[in-house]
Amino acid sequence: VTLLYIYFDHHVRFGKHKDFSITGCSETEKESMTGSDGEEAWHADFNQKTGVVTLPDFADPMSFPGYYEESVAKQEVCKQNLAVLIKSSTQLCVFTDPPETFIYPRNDVQLAVENTLICHVTGFFPPPVSVSWAKNNVIVTEDVSLSQYRPRSDGSFHVFSSLKITPEDGDVYSCTVNHRALQGQPQTRIWSVPEAAAVLPSLGPALFCGVGLTLGLLGVATGLFFLIKATTTDTPDMAKNIKHLMQWTQSKTVSPGF
Repeated sequence: VTLLYIYFDHHVRFGKHKDFSITGCSETEKESMTGSDGEEAWHADFNQKTGVVTLPDFADPMSFPGYYEESVAKQEVCKQNLAVLIKSSTQLCVFTDPPETFIYPRNDVQLAVENTLICHVTGFFPPPVSVSWAKNNVIVTEDVSLSQYRPRSDGSFHVFSSLKITPEDGDVYSCTVNHRALQGQPQTRIWSVPEAAAVLPSLGPALFCGVGLTLGLLGVATGLFFLIKATTTDTPDMAKNIKHLMQWTQSKTVSPGF
């Protein structure tokens, strides 16, 4: 069993904002992240040996001087604590929570238009999880990314994996998640290109044509309704008027001897 040591540090800023930092390590992985109010603001990229600011573009720009160097130092402490944990692991009861997995597109789906599929894995403990993608039952490794592990208020974690796609009619994608709590039975979620995406680009002209035809038929039907109604309700007066008209016409007929 791979053990993971995680250190949480929480403190309240200005009486309302909850800042946090996380340091984690296992025999195969390292994690260092800081944020506020449950949202990640910075994490360490130990492969590139640098810190990564993950605040959204609209947020006020922030810098994190010295954070990466501090993360490297905390990793050394983490490894020492992990070594102690491994020595006493025979006396530990390791609790695990299985993940829940959801798959969805980032944007509205249109055929031949680039999009991103997101696989959200949440509620698991402890990290790590493995996430793999497939398209039409073929494993996909290009254009795949995995976010940092992010804590939840209940102490579990969640993570996002994304896959860039250009959907075509009939494509089927799947996201497969494995975690020790699943006991060798990975979770697989399937997403297929919706049928509506196949007709979406040409929907506009057909829709306007159909609406115009419907309104035209509705106008004809309305006109016929009022015509029939007038005919049926005013039949006695109409017959009287026609009779008077015929009498007047006969009285004006010119005799042959005139």
